[in-house]
Formats: sequence, structure tokens, C-alpha cells
Amino acid sequence: MSVASAPPATTVRAARTAVFVAFAVNGAAFAAFASRVPDIKHALGLSAGALGLTLLAASLGSVIGLPLSGWIVHHLGAARTLLGAAVIQSLGLVGVGLGVDVAGNRAVVMGGLLLVGIGTGVFDVSMNLEGAEVERFLGRAIMPHFHAAFSGGTVVSALIGAGLSFLHVPVVAHLVGVVVLLLLVTPWFLRAFLPRSVETDETGAEVRSEAGIGAAWREPRTLLIGVVVLAAAFTEGTANDWVAVALSDGYGLERWVGVVGFAVFLTAMTAGRLLGTRVLDQRGRIPVLRVLFVSAVVGCLLVVFGGPVLAFVGAAIWGIGASLGFPVGMSAAADDPKRAAARMSVVSTIGYTAFLAGPPLLGFLGDHVGVLHSLLVVGAMAVVALVALPAVRESARSESADTDAPNDTVHNPTT
Repeated sequence: MSVASAPPATTVRAARTAVFVAFAVNGAAFAAFASRVPDIKHALGLSAGALGLTLLAASLGSVIGLPLSGWIVHHLGAARTLLGAAVIQSLGLVGVGLGVDVAGNRAVVMGGLLLVGIGTGVFDVSMNLEGAEVERFLGRAIMPHFHAAFSGGTVVSALIGAGLSFLHVPVVAHLVGVVVLLLLVTPWFLRAFLPRSVETDETGAEVRSEAGIGAAWREPRTLLIGVVVLAAAFTEGTANDWVAVALSDGYGLERWVGVVGFAVFLTAMTAGRLLGTRVLDQRGRIPVLRVLFVSAVVGCLLVVFGGPVLAFVGAAIWGIGASLGFPVGMSAAADDPKRAAARMSVVSTIGYTAFLAGPPLLGFLGDHVGVLHSLLVVGAMAVVALVALPAVRESARSESADTDAPNDTVHNPTT
């Protein structure tokens, strides 16, 4: 083992800001599509089951991209990998818009969603790896704040989507505008990512020789962390894909009102991520996640059975409950920096299985019991998470981190 040279404090602070922007931009791009799902369903005349199968294309894309993402980052670096992912994601969003408003063709929409899924999956792993490196050099928990930036981007984007839906702005115009923003902003913030030399010194050669992705797939703790992330992704992703549709269809509300309910969920999730870091430092990962998964179930029950008013309260409670499972799982996977990339790739792949199975499962149930009542499956996934929670316990590295360090402190880690 050798002590690696930490980059200058100014470099780490700049990278921290860049990662915040990366998460926010990715969240905005995701919510731009998600906020128009009710409009897409209406425009293409899809049943709940058909919508679920259509959304499955994005999940398939993510499953294609995720297993390769760790390997790609190690060969190209986080910045170049993320730039390529943003281009693929942009092509997909344009394809979705054209498929809805120009071609009126479900197959074209699914092709666009496939590209969106590939780009989003690789983008996700790249920004999480960069965020884990920044968190490690800062020596304190900050990953939930990065995910709060993602949620903040989704809130703003979802509210814009609700307004555009109310004004009947075409989906293609909305998504093309998002793509222009994505392609303008991404090269700007990527310039502030940590130097490639830092990535190589800290994780490059040793990860490929000692802790590759194949080895990570054989680690029980990594697999159990993946199960927790799977449940968290299902709890979060179900709301992302279906809350707006469930509120509009289940309670007979206007489609834009359903999107407002989606924005309530996202706002609460953002607040949970902003406030949750200090609670995690004080109480630890397992007690906090145990309370939050139970809260998600309570919120889901209020959405389904509470009526039109309490459903919005339930969306907020659900959002808080879904706030920390995914970021804490990412931090747990990155506890050992030498093996972070491989483990994150495995955990992300397992987690994104929720997005693969979720849309067709909810669509199938929606056709038989209604979209609103199909949301009850979230409770079953929360039970699975509660069983696997011990896997995310802080490692020795996390427990020894100086969580009270000032914001500008940069630690010199040992590898």
C-alpha cells in the first residue's frame, strides 16, 4: 500500500461543483421525459400494459450500458465517458419526441428510449464514480447531496413539464430544448472533473488486475448491496414512471395535475437528500434506511387509498422515504476506492433491474387492478430491502472518515 498524493483543495472544490451540475443536468434530462409520460400515453393511445412495455425499452438500454460502464470509465476516464453518454442520451430524447409528434409510432419511441437508457445508465455510473472520488478526498459524506442535486434537477424539469403539458406544447419541442441545454452545459462542467491522472493513480491498474467486475459479481456483500439498491430503485422508479399516470387515471385528475403530484414526490425526495447527510453521520446507514423504507410504504398507501388530497401528502412521504436508499448504496459500494468502479458497476446493474422489471410489472398489474392499486407492489420491495440492509453497514474506511471536516478540507487517502 502507498499513500497517494491528494489533488489541490481548489481542484477538489471545483470537481465537487462540477459533479453537482452533472447530477442536476442528468436529473433534468430524465424528468423532461418522465413528466410527459401521461401525454405520450394519451398521444399514442396506449393502455397501461402497452405503456409499461414501451417504457421497458429504456430499462433495456440501461441494462446494456451499465455492465460496461465501469470498464469504459477505466479506459477513457469519467469525463470522456460521460460526454459520450450525454450524446447518446440526446439522440434518444430527440428520437422519442419525433416518435410521438412526427411519426406517431410506438416503435420509433421505443428506439429512442433504448438510446436514452444506454446513455442514462453510463452517465449515471460515470457521475457516481466521480462523486465517490470527490467524497473520498473531502473525507466526509456528500453523496446524498449529489443525489439531491439530481432530484433538484428533476423537480425544476417536472414543473416545467407540467406547465408545457398544460399549454399543450408538443413533446418534440420540449425534448429538443432539453437536448440543446444538455449538449451546451455538459462540456462546460466536464472541464472541472478531477484530472485523469488522479483516477489512474487511485483506481486504474489495481482495479483491472486485482478487483475486476467478474470478481465483484462473486462478492456476497456487493450482491446484497445491489439488492438494497434494487429495492430503492424500484421504490423511486415506480413513482417516477407511474405517480403522474396513477393520480390522473385513478382519481380522474387532469394530466398536468398528475404531473404536479410527481413534482411533489420529487421535491420531498430532494429535501430528504439535502437533510439526510447529517442524520446519516449521526445515526448510521442502517437505522436511517430502516425508517425511510417504512416511510415509503406509508406514503404509497396514502397515495393509493387516501383520496385526491391525501394522495399528495402520501407522495411527499413516499418521496422522503425513497430519498437515501440509492445514494447510500452507491457510497457503500465505493467504501473501498480500489474496487469502487467494479463494485459500482455491479450494484448499478442489479439496481437497474428494477427499471427493467418495473414498467411491464406495473403495466400488467395496471391492466388488471388499475394503475393506482398496482403501486402497492412497492411494499413488497421495501420488505426485501429491510432484510438486506446489514450489507450497507459502514466499512472501516467510512467509520474512520472525519465526517466533521470543514467543507474545504481535502484528505490524503491511503490506497
